[in-house]
Parts: sequence; C-alpha cells; structure tokens
Amino acid sequence: MAKKKGVRIIVTMECTEARGEGLTPSRYTTQKNRRNHPERLELKKYNPNLRRYTLHREIK
Repeated sequence: MAKKKGVRIIVTMECTEARGEGLTPSRYTTQKNRRNHPERLELKKYNPNLRRYTLHREIK
C-alpha cells in the first residue's frame, strides 16, 4: 500500500553568505509544515567554514 504525502516535508537549507564569497556553503536538512509555511524557510544556522552564524535559505 502506497503512503500518502504528508503535510511535513524535508527541506535542505544552504548558506547564502559563503556562496557570495565563493566558499563552500554549509548545508542542513530540516522539516517544515507545508500548510503553515508555504514560503521558503530562512534560519540563522552555524557555518563551520566561516566559523560564525549565517543566514541559511531553503533550496529546491
């Protein structure tokens, strides 16, 4: 029996500052609720390459 697609989906977050500087961007995976947050998710997460907290955005 096939499972239905749920409301919660797994999304990948990528650093925006490292990409602008030409460095390797850090990536995180997290879940989001499609009904409550239909827009792209933006969170401040730690980037180990830059050694500071940076803005991470959801990528496709």
